[in-house]
Amino acid sequence: MAAAARMTQTQLIKEIAEASGVANKVAKLILETVSTIAVRETKKNGVFVVPGIGRLVRVDRKARVGRNPATGASIKIPAKKVVKFRIAKAVKDAIVPPKKK
Repeated sequence: MAAAARMTQTQLIKEIAEASGVANKVAKLILETVSTIAVRETKKNGVFVVPGIGRLVRVDRKARVGRNPATGASIKIPAKKVVKFRIAKAVKDAIVPPKKK
């Protein structure tokens, strides 16, 4: 069974342009601007909310001890910062409806 084709950036830009009645170049500029703002705000404040979809959150992970799966030796994993996307409940429920009790 073949996987469904994912939407490309060009297709997304075209749909945004058609829905808002603007040129493709303007839609592309809007999409790039939102991306730039998301990165900037997540770096600065640690969170960026995409209304109605979810939020980008910067998370600080603590240092920890892990294991090398090949040798079983203990190794130190340093602390680091990671970015996570937390999806909004409304979107999650729209895509995967909750089970009925």
